[in-house]
Amino acid sequence: MTAPRPAAPAELASAVTDFGGGAQTMSLVAFTAVATVTLLLCVMTGPDRDDLDEFYTGYRSLSPLRNGLAIAGDYISAATVLGTGGVIALAGYDGVVLALSTALSLMLLMFLLAEPLRNAGRFTMGDVLARRMPGRAVRITACAVTLAALLPMMLVQLASTGQLLAFILGFSGDSLQTGCVLCMGVLMISYAAIGGMKGTALIQMVKIVMLLGSGAAVALLVLARFDWQPGALFEAAARGSGVGDAFLRSGLQFGGGPYADLDMISAELSVVLGGACLPHITMRTYTASTARQVRRSLSWAVSCVVLFVLVITVVGFGATALVGRAVIAGADPQGNTAYLLGSRAALGADVSTGETLLFTTVTTAIFLTVLASVAGMILACANSLAHDVFASRRHEASPRREMLLARLSALTVGVPTVLLAAQIQHRSLQPLVTLSFCIGASALAPALVYSLFWRRYTRTGLLATLIGGTLAVLVVMPGTRLVSGAPGSAFPEADFNWFPFTTTGLLTIPLGFALGWLGTLASGRAKAEEQRRQYEAVESWILAGPVRGGGGCLL
Repeated sequence: MTAPRPAAPAELASAVTDFGGGAQTMSLVAFTAVATVTLLLCVMTGPDRDDLDEFYTGYRSLSPLRNGLAIAGDYISAATVLGTGGVIALAGYDGVVLALSTALSLMLLMFLLAEPLRNAGRFTMGDVLARRMPGRAVRITACAVTLAALLPMMLVQLASTGQLLAFILGFSGDSLQTGCVLCMGVLMISYAAIGGMKGTALIQMVKIVMLLGSGAAVALLVLARFDWQPGALFEAAARGSGVGDAFLRSGLQFGGGPYADLDMISAELSVVLGGACLPHITMRTYTASTARQVRRSLSWAVSCVVLFVLVITVVGFGATALVGRAVIAGADPQGNTAYLLGSRAALGADVSTGETLLFTTVTTAIFLTVLASVAGMILACANSLAHDVFASRRHEASPRREMLLARLSALTVGVPTVLLAAQIQHRSLQPLVTLSFCIGASALAPALVYSLFWRRYTRTGLLATLIGGTLAVLVVMPGTRLVSGAPGSAFPEADFNWFPFTTTGLLTIPLGFALGWLGTLASGRAKAEEQRRQYEAVESWILAGPVRGGGGCLL
Protein backbone atom coordinates (compact mmCIF):
# COMPACT_ATOMS: atom_id res chain seq x y z
CA MET A 1 0.00 0.00 0.00
CA THR A 2 1.11 3.57 -0.60
CA ALA A 3 1.99 5.71 2.40
CA PRO A 4 -0.41 8.49 3.34
CA ARG A 5 0.36 11.93 2.01
CA PRO A 6 2.20 14.13 4.54
CA ALA A 7 -0.40 16.89 4.50
CA ALA A 8 -4.14 16.82 4.17
CA PRO A 9 -5.45 17.42 0.66
CA ALA A 10 -7.45 20.58 0.11
CA GLU A 11 -10.77 18.79 -0.07
CA LEU A 12 -10.15 17.01 3.24
CA ALA A 13 -9.03 20.21 4.98
CA SER A 14 -12.20 21.89 3.77
CA ALA A 15 -14.36 18.96 4.85
CA VAL A 16 -13.04 18.77 8.39
CA THR A 17 -13.66 22.45 9.06
CA ASP A 18 -17.13 22.41 7.51
CA PHE A 19 -19.10 19.52 8.96
CA GLY A 20 -22.10 19.85 6.69
CA GLY A 21 -25.82 20.11 7.33
CA GLY A 22 -26.43 16.41 7.92
CA ALA A 23 -23.85 16.10 10.67
CA GLN A 24 -24.97 19.37 12.25
CA THR A 25 -28.62 18.31 12.27
CA MET A 26 -27.79 14.92 13.77
CA SER A 27 -25.58 16.57 16.40
CA LEU A 28 -28.32 19.00 17.40
CA VAL A 29 -30.87 16.19 17.70
CA ALA A 30 -28.39 14.08 19.68
CA PHE A 31 -27.56 16.96 22.03
CA THR A 32 -31.24 17.57 22.75
CA ALA A 33 -31.93 13.88 23.30
CA VAL A 34 -28.94 13.43 25.62
CA ALA A 35 -29.86 16.51 27.67
CA THR A 36 -33.43 15.27 28.05
CA VAL A 37 -32.55 11.68 28.90
CA THR A 38 -29.77 12.54 31.37
CA LEU A 39 -31.96 15.06 33.18
CA LEU A 40 -34.68 12.43 33.44
CA LEU A 41 -32.14 9.94 34.81
CA CYS A 42 -31.06 12.46 37.43
CA VAL A 43 -34.68 12.90 38.53
CA MET A 44 -35.19 9.13 38.71
CA THR A 45 -31.97 8.33 40.59
CA GLY A 46 -31.82 11.40 42.81
CA PRO A 47 -32.60 11.17 46.53
CA ASP A 48 -36.31 10.89 47.23
CA ARG A 49 -35.94 11.40 50.97
CA ASP A 50 -34.20 13.87 53.26
CA ASP A 51 -31.23 11.55 53.71
CA LEU A 52 -27.77 13.14 53.75
CA ASP A 53 -25.92 9.87 53.09
CA GLU A 54 -28.03 9.31 49.99
CA PHE A 55 -27.47 12.83 48.66
CA TYR A 56 -23.76 13.11 49.47
CA THR A 57 -22.55 9.54 48.87
CA GLY A 58 -25.44 7.58 47.32
CA TYR A 59 -25.36 5.26 50.36
CA ARG A 60 -21.91 4.11 49.17
CA SER A 61 -23.85 1.63 47.05
CA LEU A 62 -21.86 1.87 43.81
CA SER A 63 -19.89 -1.21 42.80
CA PRO A 64 -16.13 -0.76 42.22
CA LEU A 65 -16.66 -0.82 38.44
CA ARG A 66 -19.38 1.82 38.49
CA ASN A 67 -17.54 3.96 41.01
CA GLY A 68 -14.35 3.63 38.95
CA LEU A 69 -16.18 4.78 35.83
CA ALA A 70 -17.59 7.73 37.79
CA ILE A 71 -14.11 8.68 39.08
CA ALA A 72 -12.69 8.48 35.55
CA GLY A 73 -15.63 10.55 34.30
CA ASP A 74 -14.93 13.24 36.88
CA TYR A 75 -11.20 13.13 36.15
CA ILE A 76 -11.48 13.35 32.35
CA SER A 77 -13.00 16.79 32.07
CA ALA A 78 -13.77 18.80 28.97
CA ALA A 79 -10.53 20.69 29.63
CA THR A 80 -8.67 17.37 29.38
CA VAL A 81 -10.39 16.27 26.17
CA LEU A 82 -10.17 19.60 24.36
CA GLY A 83 -7.17 21.28 26.00
CA THR A 84 -4.82 18.31 26.24
CA GLY A 85 -5.87 17.12 22.80
CA GLY A 86 -4.97 20.56 21.48
CA VAL A 87 -1.55 20.55 23.14
CA ILE A 88 -0.82 17.12 21.63
CA ALA A 89 -1.85 18.30 18.15
CA LEU A 90 0.13 21.56 18.36
CA ALA A 91 3.12 20.59 20.51
CA GLY A 92 3.51 16.85 19.92
CA TYR A 93 5.87 15.30 22.46
CA ASP A 94 5.16 17.90 25.16
CA GLY A 95 1.45 17.23 24.87
CA VAL A 96 1.94 13.48 25.28
CA VAL A 97 3.99 14.06 28.43
CA LEU A 98 1.22 16.29 29.79
CA ALA A 99 -1.37 13.59 29.05
CA LEU A 100 0.74 10.93 30.78
CA SER A 101 1.03 13.23 33.80
CA THR A 102 -2.76 13.12 34.18
CA ALA A 103 -2.65 9.32 34.38
CA LEU A 104 0.24 9.47 36.87
CA SER A 105 -1.81 11.86 39.00
CA LEU A 106 -4.62 9.36 39.40
CA MET A 107 -2.10 6.62 40.23
CA LEU A 108 -0.70 8.87 42.97
CA LEU A 109 -4.21 9.22 44.39
CA MET A 110 -4.73 5.45 44.26
CA PHE A 111 -1.48 4.41 45.96
CA LEU A 112 -0.97 7.21 48.49
CA LEU A 113 -4.15 9.07 49.38
CA ALA A 114 -7.26 7.10 48.45
CA GLU A 115 -7.62 4.83 51.48
CA PRO A 116 -6.77 7.46 54.15
CA LEU A 117 -9.13 9.89 52.40
CA ARG A 118 -11.93 7.35 52.39
CA ASN A 119 -11.32 6.53 56.07
CA ALA A 120 -10.99 10.13 57.29
CA GLY A 121 -13.67 11.75 55.14
CA ARG A 122 -17.43 11.57 55.23
CA PHE A 123 -18.84 14.03 52.71
CA THR A 124 -16.34 16.83 51.97
CA MET A 125 -12.71 17.95 52.09
CA GLY A 126 -13.57 19.79 55.30
CA ASP A 127 -14.51 16.47 56.93
CA VAL A 128 -11.07 15.04 56.12
CA LEU A 129 -9.16 18.01 57.52
CA ALA A 130 -11.42 18.38 60.56
CA ARG A 131 -11.06 14.70 61.50
CA ARG A 132 -8.11 15.55 63.76
CA MET A 133 -8.53 19.35 63.95
CA PRO A 134 -12.22 20.09 64.53
CA GLY A 135 -13.49 23.65 64.27
CA ARG A 136 -15.34 26.03 61.98
CA ALA A 137 -12.16 27.87 60.97
CA VAL A 138 -10.75 24.72 59.37
CA ARG A 139 -14.05 23.91 57.64
CA ILE A 140 -14.59 27.44 56.32
CA THR A 141 -11.02 27.64 55.04
CA ALA A 142 -11.37 24.23 53.36
CA CYS A 143 -14.56 25.44 51.67
CA ALA A 144 -12.88 28.65 50.47
CA VAL A 145 -9.98 26.72 48.95
CA THR A 146 -12.42 24.24 47.36
CA LEU A 147 -14.21 27.14 45.66
CA ALA A 148 -10.94 28.79 44.63
CA ALA A 149 -9.69 25.53 43.08
CA LEU A 150 -12.85 24.55 41.20
CA LEU A 151 -14.43 27.83 40.09
CA PRO A 152 -11.69 28.61 37.52
CA MET A 153 -12.03 25.18 35.92
CA MET A 154 -15.82 25.49 35.81
CA LEU A 155 -15.47 28.86 34.10
CA VAL A 156 -13.16 27.40 31.47
CA GLN A 157 -15.48 24.55 30.57
CA LEU A 158 -18.63 26.68 30.56
CA ALA A 159 -17.01 29.48 28.56
CA SER A 160 -15.74 27.00 25.97
CA THR A 161 -19.24 25.60 25.51
CA GLY A 162 -20.53 28.41 23.31
CA GLN A 163 -17.55 28.34 20.96
CA LEU A 164 -17.58 24.54 20.81
CA LEU A 165 -21.25 24.28 19.90
CA ALA A 166 -20.90 27.13 17.41
CA PHE A 167 -18.03 25.25 15.77
CA ILE A 168 -19.96 21.97 15.62
CA LEU A 169 -23.34 23.38 14.61
CA GLY A 170 -22.00 26.00 12.24
CA PHE A 171 -23.61 29.12 13.66
CA SER A 172 -22.00 32.40 14.63
CA GLY A 173 -22.92 35.38 16.72
CA ASP A 174 -22.17 36.27 20.32
CA SER A 175 -25.81 36.11 21.37
CA LEU A 176 -26.20 32.51 20.19
CA GLN A 177 -22.98 31.45 21.89
CA THR A 178 -24.04 33.16 25.11
CA GLY A 179 -27.39 31.40 24.89
CA CYS A 180 -25.60 28.05 24.66
CA VAL A 181 -23.56 28.87 27.77
CA LEU A 182 -26.70 29.82 29.71
CA CYS A 183 -28.62 26.71 28.65
CA MET A 184 -25.72 24.42 29.52
CA GLY A 185 -25.37 26.15 32.87
CA VAL A 186 -29.01 25.53 33.74
CA LEU A 187 -28.61 21.83 32.93
CA MET A 188 -25.47 21.49 35.03
CA ILE A 189 -27.01 23.16 38.06
CA SER A 190 -30.06 20.92 37.69
CA TYR A 191 -27.91 17.77 37.60
CA ALA A 192 -26.13 18.73 40.82
CA ALA A 193 -29.17 19.98 42.72
CA ILE A 194 -31.58 17.20 41.69
CA GLY A 195 -29.39 14.15 41.22
CA GLY A 196 -26.93 14.46 44.09
CA MET A 197 -24.06 11.99 44.14
CA LYS A 198 -25.91 9.06 42.53
CA GLY A 199 -27.37 11.19 39.75
CA THR A 200 -24.07 12.83 38.80
CA ALA A 201 -22.29 9.46 39.07
CA LEU A 202 -24.72 7.97 36.57
CA ILE A 203 -24.10 10.83 34.14
CA GLN A 204 -20.34 10.35 34.55
CA MET A 205 -20.68 6.63 33.77
CA VAL A 206 -22.68 7.27 30.59
CA LYS A 207 -20.22 9.97 29.56
CA ILE A 208 -17.06 7.89 30.05
CA VAL A 209 -18.49 4.90 28.16
CA MET A 210 -19.50 7.11 25.22
CA LEU A 211 -16.22 9.01 25.26
CA LEU A 212 -13.98 5.94 25.39
CA GLY A 213 -16.09 3.95 22.93
CA SER A 214 -16.30 6.66 20.27
CA GLY A 215 -12.69 7.73 20.85
CA ALA A 216 -11.37 4.19 20.49
CA ALA A 217 -13.29 3.77 17.23
CA VAL A 218 -11.82 7.01 15.86
CA ALA A 219 -8.30 6.05 16.99
CA LEU A 220 -8.60 2.74 15.12
CA LEU A 221 -9.71 4.60 11.99
CA VAL A 222 -6.70 6.91 12.28
CA LEU A 223 -4.32 3.96 12.60
CA ALA A 224 -6.01 2.24 9.67
CA ARG A 225 -5.22 5.26 7.47
CA PHE A 226 -1.54 4.67 8.23
CA ASP A 227 -1.55 0.90 7.63
CA TRP A 228 -1.62 0.24 11.40
CA GLN A 229 1.91 1.61 11.76
CA PRO A 230 2.30 4.10 14.64
CA GLY A 231 5.72 5.07 13.32
CA ALA A 232 4.18 6.17 10.02
CA LEU A 233 1.58 8.20 11.95
CA PHE A 234 4.27 9.99 13.96
CA GLU A 235 6.35 10.73 10.87
CA ALA A 236 3.32 12.13 9.04
CA ALA A 237 2.43 14.25 12.10
CA ALA A 238 5.97 15.65 12.18
CA ARG A 239 5.65 16.62 8.51
CA GLY A 240 2.18 18.07 9.00
CA SER A 241 3.34 20.11 11.99
CA GLY A 242 5.58 22.28 9.83
CA VAL A 243 8.43 22.02 12.34
CA GLY A 244 9.78 18.60 11.39
CA ASP A 245 11.41 16.38 13.97
CA ALA A 246 11.10 19.09 16.63
CA PHE A 247 7.47 17.98 16.90
CA LEU A 248 8.67 14.66 18.31
CA ARG A 249 11.04 16.23 20.84
CA SER A 250 10.58 18.33 23.95
CA GLY A 251 10.46 22.10 23.55
CA LEU A 252 7.50 23.25 21.44
CA GLN A 253 5.11 23.87 24.33
CA PHE A 254 7.61 25.43 26.73
CA GLY A 255 10.30 26.68 24.37
CA GLY A 256 9.12 30.30 24.51
CA GLY A 257 10.58 30.88 27.96
CA PRO A 258 14.17 31.10 29.15
CA TYR A 259 13.98 27.91 31.25
CA ALA A 260 12.13 25.39 29.09
CA ASP A 261 13.12 22.25 31.01
CA LEU A 262 12.24 23.73 34.41
CA ASP A 263 8.97 25.05 32.97
CA MET A 264 8.03 21.55 31.84
CA ILE A 265 8.88 20.09 35.26
CA SER A 266 6.79 22.78 36.94
CA ALA A 267 3.80 22.00 34.72
CA GLU A 268 4.08 18.26 35.34
CA LEU A 269 4.32 18.73 39.11
CA SER A 270 1.24 20.93 39.08
CA VAL A 271 -0.77 18.41 37.08
CA VAL A 272 0.36 15.34 39.02
CA LEU A 273 -0.11 16.79 42.52
CA GLY A 274 -3.00 19.11 41.74
CA GLY A 275 -5.08 16.66 39.75
CA ALA A 276 -4.92 14.05 42.52
CA CYS A 277 -6.18 16.48 45.19
CA LEU A 278 -8.93 18.49 43.50
CA PRO A 279 -12.09 18.22 45.65
CA HIS A 280 -14.44 16.89 42.96
CA ILE A 281 -12.05 13.94 42.52
CA THR A 282 -11.39 13.23 46.18
CA MET A 283 -15.13 13.31 47.00
CA ARG A 284 -15.56 10.13 44.96
CA THR A 285 -13.38 8.23 47.44
CA TYR A 286 -16.01 8.82 50.14
CA THR A 287 -18.56 6.84 48.12
CA ALA A 288 -16.66 3.54 48.50
CA SER A 289 -17.97 1.31 51.27
CA THR A 290 -14.61 -0.32 52.14
CA ALA A 291 -10.90 0.31 51.66
CA ARG A 292 -10.75 -2.65 49.28
CA GLN A 293 -13.52 -1.14 47.18
CA VAL A 294 -11.79 2.22 46.91
CA ARG A 295 -8.64 0.45 45.65
CA ARG A 296 -10.62 -1.54 43.09
CA SER A 297 -12.56 1.56 42.03
CA LEU A 298 -9.38 3.48 41.38
CA SER A 299 -7.90 0.52 39.49
CA TRP A 300 -10.81 0.75 37.06
CA ALA A 301 -10.46 4.54 36.92
CA VAL A 302 -6.73 4.38 36.17
CA SER A 303 -7.36 1.82 33.41
CA CYS A 304 -9.95 4.10 31.82
CA VAL A 305 -7.65 7.14 32.02
CA VAL A 306 -4.69 5.25 30.53
CA LEU A 307 -6.89 4.06 27.67
CA PHE A 308 -8.06 7.61 27.08
CA VAL A 309 -4.45 8.88 27.05
CA LEU A 310 -3.71 6.38 24.26
CA VAL A 311 -6.85 7.43 22.38
CA ILE A 312 -6.21 11.16 22.62
CA THR A 313 -2.57 10.70 21.61
CA VAL A 314 -3.51 8.83 18.44
CA VAL A 315 -6.34 11.26 17.56
CA GLY A 316 -4.17 14.31 18.32
CA PHE A 317 -1.28 13.09 16.16
CA GLY A 318 -3.80 12.04 13.52
CA ALA A 319 -5.24 15.56 13.42
CA THR A 320 -1.78 17.02 12.81
CA ALA A 321 -0.92 14.39 10.21
CA LEU A 322 -4.20 14.55 8.26
CA VAL A 323 -5.23 18.18 8.68
CA GLY A 324 -2.02 20.04 9.44
CA ARG A 325 -0.95 22.14 12.38
CA ALA A 326 -1.71 25.38 10.57
CA VAL A 327 -5.36 24.43 10.00
CA ILE A 328 -5.76 23.37 13.64
CA ALA A 329 -4.25 26.62 14.93
CA GLY A 330 -6.38 28.59 12.46
CA ALA A 331 -9.58 27.01 13.79
CA ASP A 332 -8.54 27.73 17.39
CA PRO A 333 -5.17 29.12 18.54
CA GLN A 334 -5.26 26.92 21.65
CA GLY A 335 -6.08 23.81 19.61
CA ASN A 336 -9.34 23.11 21.46
CA THR A 337 -10.97 21.86 18.27
CA ALA A 338 -8.13 19.43 17.44
CA TYR A 339 -9.96 16.38 18.85
CA LEU A 340 -12.99 17.14 16.68
CA LEU A 341 -10.87 17.90 13.61
CA GLY A 342 -8.88 14.69 14.05
CA SER A 343 -12.08 12.68 14.46
CA ARG A 344 -13.59 14.19 11.32
CA ALA A 345 -10.38 13.78 9.32
CA ALA A 346 -10.20 10.09 10.20
CA LEU A 347 -13.45 9.59 8.27
CA GLY A 348 -12.08 11.01 5.01
CA ALA A 349 -13.58 13.50 2.57
CA ASP A 350 -16.63 11.36 1.68
CA VAL A 351 -18.54 10.28 4.76
CA SER A 352 -21.09 7.48 4.87
CA THR A 353 -24.19 7.48 7.07
CA GLY A 354 -22.49 5.16 9.57
CA GLU A 355 -19.45 7.42 9.76
CA THR A 356 -21.69 10.44 10.25
CA LEU A 357 -23.31 8.60 13.13
CA LEU A 358 -19.87 7.89 14.63
CA PHE A 359 -18.91 11.55 14.38
CA THR A 360 -22.21 12.52 15.98
CA THR A 361 -21.40 10.15 18.84
CA VAL A 362 -18.02 11.87 19.26
CA THR A 363 -19.58 15.34 19.42
CA THR A 364 -22.30 14.12 21.77
CA ALA A 365 -19.70 12.56 24.06
CA ILE A 366 -17.86 15.88 24.26
CA PHE A 367 -21.14 17.70 24.91
CA LEU A 368 -21.92 15.25 27.71
CA THR A 369 -18.36 15.60 29.04
CA VAL A 370 -18.90 19.32 29.55
CA LEU A 371 -22.24 18.71 31.26
CA ALA A 372 -21.01 15.96 33.55
CA SER A 373 -17.70 17.56 34.50
CA VAL A 374 -19.13 20.89 35.58
CA ALA A 375 -22.05 19.20 37.34
CA GLY A 376 -19.58 17.23 39.46
CA MET A 377 -17.65 20.37 40.33
CA ILE A 378 -20.81 22.27 41.22
CA LEU A 379 -21.83 19.37 43.45
CA ALA A 380 -18.45 19.40 45.25
CA CYS A 381 -18.68 23.16 45.83
CA ALA A 382 -22.32 23.00 46.92
CA ASN A 383 -21.64 20.13 49.33
CA SER A 384 -18.77 22.03 50.91
CA LEU A 385 -20.80 25.22 51.29
CA ALA A 386 -23.79 23.42 52.79
CA HIS A 387 -21.94 20.95 55.01
CA ASP A 388 -18.81 22.88 56.06
CA VAL A 389 -20.11 26.45 56.27
CA PHE A 390 -23.87 26.66 56.74
CA ALA A 391 -24.75 23.38 58.50
CA SER A 392 -21.70 23.54 60.80
CA ARG A 393 -23.10 26.70 62.41
CA ARG A 394 -25.54 24.46 64.22
CA HIS A 395 -24.42 21.26 65.91
CA GLU A 396 -27.60 19.41 65.01
CA ALA A 397 -28.82 20.81 61.71
CA SER A 398 -31.63 18.60 60.47
CA PRO A 399 -31.04 16.50 57.34
CA ARG A 400 -33.95 18.25 55.65
CA ARG A 401 -32.40 21.64 56.30
CA GLU A 402 -28.94 20.58 55.16
CA MET A 403 -30.24 19.06 51.91
CA LEU A 404 -32.15 22.26 51.20
CA LEU A 405 -28.95 24.20 51.88
CA ALA A 406 -27.01 21.94 49.50
CA ARG A 407 -29.50 22.50 46.69
CA LEU A 408 -29.57 26.25 47.29
CA SER A 409 -25.77 26.21 47.37
CA ALA A 410 -25.75 24.64 43.90
CA LEU A 411 -27.68 27.69 42.72
CA THR A 412 -25.45 30.03 44.70
CA VAL A 413 -22.33 28.60 43.06
CA GLY A 414 -23.76 27.86 39.63
CA VAL A 415 -25.60 31.04 38.69
CA PRO A 416 -22.69 33.52 39.14
CA THR A 417 -20.34 31.04 37.45
CA VAL A 418 -22.59 30.77 34.40
CA LEU A 419 -23.01 34.54 34.13
CA LEU A 420 -19.27 35.17 34.47
CA ALA A 421 -18.47 32.45 31.92
CA ALA A 422 -20.71 34.19 29.39
CA GLN A 423 -18.65 37.36 29.82
CA ILE A 424 -15.17 35.84 29.38
CA GLN A 425 -15.83 33.28 26.66
CA HIS A 426 -13.71 35.05 24.05
CA ARG A 427 -10.55 35.24 26.14
CA SER A 428 -7.73 32.70 26.34
CA LEU A 429 -8.75 30.65 29.37
CA GLN A 430 -5.69 28.43 29.78
CA PRO A 431 -4.53 30.46 32.85
CA LEU A 432 -7.72 29.45 34.68
CA VAL A 433 -7.12 25.71 34.12
CA THR A 434 -3.55 26.14 35.32
CA LEU A 435 -4.78 28.13 38.33
CA SER A 436 -7.00 25.23 39.46
CA PHE A 437 -4.21 22.66 39.23
CA CYS A 438 -1.71 24.96 40.95
CA ILE A 439 -4.04 25.59 43.90
CA GLY A 440 -4.63 21.86 44.19
CA ALA A 441 -0.89 21.19 44.16
CA SER A 442 0.22 24.11 46.35
CA ALA A 443 -2.52 24.22 49.02
CA LEU A 444 -4.61 21.04 49.03
CA ALA A 445 -1.81 18.52 48.40
CA PRO A 446 0.42 19.71 51.30
CA ALA A 447 -2.59 20.03 53.62
CA LEU A 448 -3.76 16.49 52.87
CA VAL A 449 -0.31 14.89 53.09
CA TYR A 450 0.48 16.60 56.38
CA SER A 451 -3.00 16.02 57.87
CA LEU A 452 -3.08 12.34 56.98
CA PHE A 453 0.51 11.38 57.77
CA TRP A 454 2.27 13.95 60.04
CA ARG A 455 1.54 13.44 63.72
CA ARG A 456 2.68 16.87 64.95
CA TYR A 457 0.86 18.92 62.33
CA THR A 458 -1.11 21.69 64.03
CA ARG A 459 -4.15 23.80 63.23
CA THR A 460 -1.91 26.82 62.64
CA GLY A 461 0.18 24.82 60.20
CA LEU A 462 -2.95 23.63 58.38
CA LEU A 463 -4.37 27.13 58.03
CA ALA A 464 -0.98 28.45 56.92
CA THR A 465 -0.81 25.75 54.24
CA LEU A 466 -4.31 26.32 52.90
CA ILE A 467 -4.34 30.11 53.03
CA GLY A 468 -0.69 30.72 52.22
CA GLY A 469 -0.53 28.20 49.38
CA THR A 470 -3.67 29.60 47.76
CA LEU A 471 -2.60 33.23 48.12
CA ALA A 472 0.85 32.44 46.73
CA VAL A 473 -0.70 30.97 43.58
CA LEU A 474 -3.09 33.93 43.22
CA VAL A 475 -0.18 36.39 43.56
CA VAL A 476 2.27 34.63 41.24
CA MET A 477 -0.16 33.46 38.53
CA PRO A 478 -0.79 36.94 37.01
CA GLY A 479 2.94 37.23 36.39
CA THR A 480 3.19 34.10 34.24
CA ARG A 481 3.44 33.98 30.45
CA LEU A 482 -0.04 32.49 30.24
CA VAL A 483 -1.57 35.77 31.41
CA SER A 484 0.47 38.34 29.45
CA GLY A 485 3.59 38.87 27.39
CA ALA A 486 2.94 36.19 24.73
CA PRO A 487 0.73 36.02 21.59
CA GLY A 488 -1.40 33.21 23.02
CA SER A 489 -1.79 34.68 26.50
CA ALA A 490 -5.04 35.92 28.03
CA PHE A 491 -3.97 39.56 27.57
CA PRO A 492 -1.63 39.54 24.55
CA GLU A 493 -1.82 43.33 24.23
CA ALA A 494 -0.27 43.79 27.70
CA ASP A 495 3.03 42.68 29.24
CA PHE A 496 3.28 42.41 33.01
CA ASN A 497 5.06 39.06 32.84
CA TRP A 498 7.67 38.80 35.62
CA PHE A 499 7.60 35.05 36.44
CA PRO A 500 9.51 33.10 33.74
CA PHE A 501 7.26 30.01 33.78
CA THR A 502 3.79 29.08 32.58
CA THR A 503 2.78 27.55 35.92
CA THR A 504 3.51 28.55 39.49
CA GLY A 505 4.24 25.04 40.77
CA LEU A 506 8.03 25.23 40.94
CA LEU A 507 7.73 28.05 43.48
CA THR A 508 4.37 27.60 45.19
CA ILE A 509 4.40 23.81 45.79
CA PRO A 510 7.56 23.89 47.97
CA LEU A 511 6.21 27.07 49.56
CA GLY A 512 2.93 25.34 50.50
CA PHE A 513 4.80 22.53 52.24
CA ALA A 514 7.19 25.02 53.90
CA LEU A 515 4.32 27.14 55.24
CA GLY A 516 2.73 24.09 56.87
CA TRP A 517 6.05 23.19 58.51
CA LEU A 518 6.70 26.77 59.67
CA GLY A 519 3.15 27.17 60.97
CA THR A 520 3.56 23.99 63.00
CA LEU A 521 6.88 25.21 64.42
CA ALA A 522 5.30 28.55 65.28
CA SER A 523 2.59 26.76 67.27
CA GLY A 524 5.15 25.71 69.87
CA ARG A 525 6.23 22.35 71.21
CA ALA A 526 3.30 22.03 73.63
CA LYS A 527 0.72 22.51 70.87
CA ALA A 528 2.57 20.10 68.58
CA GLU A 529 2.59 17.44 71.32
CA GLU A 530 -1.13 17.98 71.90
CA GLN A 531 -1.80 17.53 68.18
CA ARG A 532 0.39 14.42 68.18
CA ARG A 533 -1.75 12.87 70.91
CA GLN A 534 -4.94 13.83 69.06
CA TYR A 535 -3.60 12.29 65.86
CA GLU A 536 -2.59 9.08 67.61
CA ALA A 537 -6.16 8.78 68.88
CA VAL A 538 -7.46 8.63 65.29
CA GLU A 539 -4.35 7.30 63.51
CA SER A 540 -5.57 3.72 63.22
CA TRP A 541 -8.93 4.97 61.93
CA ILE A 542 -7.29 7.15 59.25
CA LEU A 543 -4.69 4.64 58.07
CA ALA A 544 -6.59 1.37 58.50
CA GLY A 545 -10.26 2.31 58.67
CA PRO A 546 -12.92 1.91 61.37
CA VAL A 547 -12.91 -1.29 63.42
CA ARG A 548 -15.99 -3.29 64.29
CA GLY A 549 -16.59 -3.56 67.97
CA GLY A 550 -15.44 -6.83 69.45
CA GLY A 551 -14.36 -8.57 66.30
CA GLY A 552 -11.38 -6.44 65.40
CA CYS A 553 -12.29 -6.82 61.76
CA LEU A 554 -11.63 -3.88 59.49
CA LEU A 555 -14.59 -2.59 57.56
